[in-house]
This record gives sequence, C-alpha cells and structure tokens, in this order.
Amino acid sequence: MIWIEGGDFVMGSDHHYPEERPSRAATAPSFWMDRTPVTNRQFARFVEETGHRTVAELPVDPADYPGALPDRLAPASLVFRPSEGPVDLRGPASQWWALVPGADWRHPTGPGSSIKALADHPVVHVALADVEAYAAWAGASLPTETEWEYAARGGLHDTEYAWGDSLLKNGRHMANTWQGVFPHQNSNEDGWRRTSPVGAFPPNGYGLVDMIGNVWEWTADWWGVVGEGSQSPTCCTSRASRGPDEASHADVPTHGIPHRVLKGGSHLCAPSYCRRYRPAARHSHAIDTSTSHISFRCIIRAEA
Repeated sequence: MIWIEGGDFVMGSDHHYPEERPSRAATAPSFWMDRTPVTNRQFARFVEETGHRTVAELPVDPADYPGALPDRLAPASLVFRPSEGPVDLRGPASQWWALVPGADWRHPTGPGSSIKALADHPVVHVALADVEAYAAWAGASLPTETEWEYAARGGLHDTEYAWGDSLLKNGRHMANTWQGVFPHQNSNEDGWRRTSPVGAFPPNGYGLVDMIGNVWEWTADWWGVVGEGSQSPTCCTSRASRGPDEASHADVPTHGIPHRVLKGGSHLCAPSYCRRYRPAARHSHAIDTSTSHISFRCIIRAEA
C-alpha cells in the first residue's frame, strides 16, 4: 500500500458528462491505498484461504429476477465481445456485451479460458459482495468516491487527466484504453486488447498504478447524481435484465437493483464512446453484476 496524505481538492468536472457536475470543493482524509488493483494472484490467495465462491459462480435465485427465462439463471457473468462492424452506440449495450455461462474470475472470457498467464492482471468478474468479502478478509475497506478521486489525481488537481491535460503524454499512452472505433475496431496502439498487467503504464504522482484505464473500480458509495436532473447510463447489461425483454432493455436497471459508483474507466473507454478515462469521471453499476472489465482496490484509513 501507499500512504496518501489527505487534503482539499476540487472534485468533479463541468466540462464532460452531466453526472460529473458541478465541480466542487471536497476534502479527503489520509489513508493507505493499494498500489495496484487486486490481482488474480492476490484474489486466488483469498479464495484458497476462505473458500469464497463469487457471485458469478453461484446459481441465481429465480425469486430475485421475476420473469427470467430458466436458461438465464445459470451461473454467468458479462463478457465484452467486439461487434462485427459499426453499431448504433445509442442502442442497447447487449450489442457488445454477452451474459456468458461459465464466465468467472478464473475463466475471464468464458469456459475454456483461464488466468494461467494473467496472475498479475486485475481480477475481474467480481460483484460487490465479492469485493467486500475480500476487503474484510484483508482488514481493509473500499475507498469512497471522494477518496478514490483524490488519490487518482495524484496531486494534479487542476488537470483533465491524472498526468496532465492531454490524453497522450509526449506521444505515449498513459493508460490502457481503447484506440479506434468502438466497439468493433481497436487499433491496439497501447499494446493491450483486454486487461494489462498491473503497472504496465506509468504511476501517477502518488505512485499508484492503473487508477485510470485497464479496469473500472468499485467504490463504497451508492450511486447518486450530483447535479439536479443529471443522469448516467449504466456501463453495460445488468444481471437484472434476465427477463424476456432483455434485448430491448439491456441498459435499463430493473427490479430495483441498487447501484454503486465505479471510477477510473477501463480498457473499453474510447474517445468515440466513453471518455471516462479521467479522475472526475464516474459510472453507475448494479451491485449484483460482474463483468470482464470491473475490479477494485482497497484502502486502510488513518484512524483504523
């Protein structure tokens, strides 16, 4: 972990998505933070010691999803699959997300895949219950949105990105993001099509790596819009949309599933679709849902 000395900063942004507004004064406490997202190697140790089974590995209770078809209740998780060509980005995210039976943290793209060569990649396919169980085992907590954003800025409180005001720094990619036309064409300029090993890109000013890009990260805060009347789409299909109308309502939270705030963007964030590879960016995600691009890291607060 790395020590983050607390302080005042300007949180949010008035220049991008409505849910980031308004920019406002905020104060973060002092805390220790994981230098990297939790890796497959670290999560495997947790599972070995506790016997934990992730949400993606467990059968779904039909009572939680009224109207869901039986074949939608199998253990499964959401996997990104590039479309074959251009699609209407205003349409459902099911155009590039698939609920894959057998996809879980050990099998990141589904049955037949493995993490054998991905020990130092962030663990993915973890729902909120999984990350909270890991944090409790580690004697730690999830960061609040304020703590996370303060840490991600790395001391640069007046810049668009965690490294300055330009997406590239001296022509170099500073995070694992999408280059090209989402969701079908990735030019792979940064060297990675899916997740990358933690630390593959330079650290921020506090020495933290992968705070931007690679994987979204869970926070401790429930979702809520900051500015009056602002809204944010969900980043992908939810397990909550397992019913007959899933294809036409893949982006709509249903059945009252609560949402938490995600931060940091992922390898799927692209200038043409999701410009959320910035400290101020935030996203809503259903707590019951795991995906191939969401992970987490932990903190220990100074008073703990």
